Amino acid sequence: MKIKRELWFGLILMAVILLTTIIFMPWTNMTQGHLGLLMLSLVVVAIMLGFPTAFTLMGMGVLFTWFAYRSGNPDIAVRQTLDLMVQRTYAVMTNEVLISIPLFVFMGYLVERANLIGKLFRSLELALARIPGSLAVATLVTCAIFATATGIVGAVVTLMGLLALPAMLRSGYDVRLSAGVITAGGCLGILIPPSVMLIVYGATAGVSVVQLYAGAFFPGIMLASLYIGYVIIVAKLKPHLAPPLPMSERHVDLPPVNQAICQSAGDRVFTGILRGLGGSIAGVTPAAAARQGAIAILPALALVAVLAVTWMIATRPIATDDTTGLVEMGGETQELAKILSGNSTEAPIGTARLAEPPTGGLAEPPQDGLQEPPKDGLQEPPKDGVQEPPGADKLAAPVAEPAIPAPAVAAPAAVETPEPERQATPLWFWIVLGGGLVAIAAFYAIFTFVRLEVFKMLLASFFPLSMMIMAVLGSIVFGLATPTEAAAIGSLGGLILAAAYRQLNYGVVKESVFLTAKTSAMVCWLFVGSSIFSAAFALLGGQQLVEAWVLSLDMTPVQFMLLSQFIIFILGWPLEWTEIIVIFMPIFIPLLAHFHIDPLFFGLLVALNLQTAFLSPPVAMAAFYLKGVSPPHVSLNQIFAGMMPFMGIQVFALAILYIFPEIGLWLPRVLYQ
Repeated sequence: MKIKRELWFGLILMAVILLTTIIFMPWTNMTQGHLGLLMLSLVVVAIMLGFPTAFTLMGMGVLFTWFAYRSGNPDIAVRQTLDLMVQRTYAVMTNEVLISIPLFVFMGYLVERANLIGKLFRSLELALARIPGSLAVATLVTCAIFATATGIVGAVVTLMGLLALPAMLRSGYDVRLSAGVITAGGCLGILIPPSVMLIVYGATAGVSVVQLYAGAFFPGIMLASLYIGYVIIVAKLKPHLAPPLPMSERHVDLPPVNQAICQSAGDRVFTGILRGLGGSIAGVTPAAAARQGAIAILPALALVAVLAVTWMIATRPIATDDTTGLVEMGGETQELAKILSGNSTEAPIGTARLAEPPTGGLAEPPQDGLQEPPKDGLQEPPKDGVQEPPGADKLAAPVAEPAIPAPAVAAPAAVETPEPERQATPLWFWIVLGGGLVAIAAFYAIFTFVRLEVFKMLLASFFPLSMMIMAVLGSIVFGLATPTEAAAIGSLGGLILAAAYRQLNYGVVKESVFLTAKTSAMVCWLFVGSSIFSAAFALLGGQQLVEAWVLSLDMTPVQFMLLSQFIIFILGWPLEWTEIIVIFMPIFIPLLAHFHIDPLFFGLLVALNLQTAFLSPPVAMAAFYLKGVSPPHVSLNQIFAGMMPFMGIQVFALAILYIFPEIGLWLPRVLYQ
C-alpha cells in the first residue's frame, strides 16, 4: 500500500522526537523535571498519532501528577491527584472569559447559514470589477469580513471554496493562485478580532482580551492589505494568471424605473434623478425618482457624518482640572500637630490661632502626691448646689481639647461656569475635507445606474454585516461592553440578520446550536486538559528545568524572540493552534518577564505566526478543507504550491510587526493607558 507524503512526514517527525528523547534523556539519573519533559514529548507524539488532544492532555497530566505525588507520600497520592483534577476543572468552569466563545461561535454559524456570504461575494465582485485580479481581491475581502464574523477557519475556507473557487476557475484564474487566496484569506480569522484564538491566549497568559482585540486590529488589516497588494501586483504583471472579469459577468439588470430614466436622460444618476423629479420622463413618477435619489445620496450623507465626527474629535476642548480651593490632603493636620507640639508659631491658612491658656488655670498636682480623704468621710454637697472651685473665675476661656478643623465647604458660585471653548480647527482637517469633497464629486461624476444597483447589493449584504461586526468590536475596544456582553450582542445581531434575510427557521437554529455546542465543548475540554497538563508540568519541575536551560544560554531579548517564534513556526507544521496555545504558551509565558517582553506584544506575534499552522504543508488543515470541496482536477500539491507565497507574506508581516511594534501597541496604549 502506498503511503501518502504527509503521512511519511508525520512518521519521520515522530521518530525524530522519540529518538531525541531516548538519546538525551538521563535515564540513570532521572529527576522530576526530566519526567515533565518526557511527558511533553509523549503528548506531542500521541497527538500526532491521532489521539484526541484534550483527553491526551488530561490522561498524561493525571498519570504524571500521580508520579509526582507518589514520590512524596504514596499513601495519599491518589487523593491528591483527584483533588488537583477537580480544582483545575473548577477553575476553568469559573472563567468568565470563556463564556464569550460559544456566543461568538454561534454568531458565526448563524451568519454562515443565513446565506449572507454568497450575496456579499457577488456584490464585491461587481464593485471591484475594474481592479486587477478583482475576483481574488473580492475573495480576500469577503474572507476577511467573514473571518471577522465567525473566526472559524474551516467554515470560511469551505464556504469560499464552494463560492469563489468555481468562479475564479471559470474566469481563467490560475489554480495555484486561486487556492492560495482562499486558504490564506480563510486563515485571517485566527488574527482578526473577534478571534477565538485571542480569547484562548488571553485566558492562558492572563492578558486582557480587550487589549488583545485592540492590538490585533491593525496587524490584521496590515496582513490582509499585504495579501491584496500581492494579488494586484501579480494580476498586473502576469494577466494570464488572473484575467479581468468578462463583460458577461458584469451584467446587472436594472429595475423598470431606472431603465426608463437611462433611456431618456442617460446613465448618470445625478442628472437622471433631477429630470425624474421634474416629471419630464414618461413612466417615472417624482415619488419613484425620489426613492432612487434617497438611496443615491447615502454615500454623501455617510461622508458628512464621518467628517462631522472627525471635526468634533479634532476640536474637542482640552480637559483641564480646576484645582482652585483644593488643599493637599493631610496638610492641615500636619501643621496643626506642629502647633500643638510647639514647633510652629503660625496657624495654617483658614484656621484660628489657639488661645494660650491663662496662668491661673490648672496647675500640676503637689509633689507629695495625692492626700487621703478626711477621716470623717465624704461630705454631702451644700444644699444650694454645686459650687465653683476657687480660682475658676480667673480662667479667660475654657481650655478644650483641640479638634482637627473640618474642611470648609465653599458656597456655590452665583455665576455659571462658562463651557470650555473648542480648539481651533487644525489644518489637516481642512485637507481631509477638501479631499473628501473632491472624492465625492468624482464619485457622483461617474455614478451610473449600474453602479447604483451594485451599491444596493452592497447595502443588502456588505453594510449590515459590517455594521454588526463594528458594533461588536467597537463595544469591546471602546470599553462599552465586555467580550462576553459583546458576544451576546453579536449573537442577537446574527439572529436579526438571519430573520431579515428570511433564513431564520428551526433547522438553521438547530444546526447552529448543535455545531456551537460541539465546537465549544472541544475548546472547553481543551482548556481542562491544558490546565491539568500545565499543573502536572509545573509540579514535576519541568518549567523550572526549561527556564534554567533557556537562561543558561544567556540570550538577548531579540535572540529569545527569534528562537520562540521559530519554535512556534515549526510546531505549526504538525500541530494546530489550539495545541500550541494550550501546551506551549504556559512554557513561554513565565520567561517573558526575564527578557522584559510585553505578553500583549508576544501574543500578537504568536497570533500572526500561527497563520502558518493552517498553511504549512504537509499538515496544513486549510489545504484539506479546500481539497474536500474543490473539483477533482485540483490536486493537493497545487494547493500546497499556491500557499507558499502567502506563507512568505506572513513571515514578512511578522518581521514588520517586530520592527515596528507600534502597529500593534499604539491602539491599546491610546485607549487604555
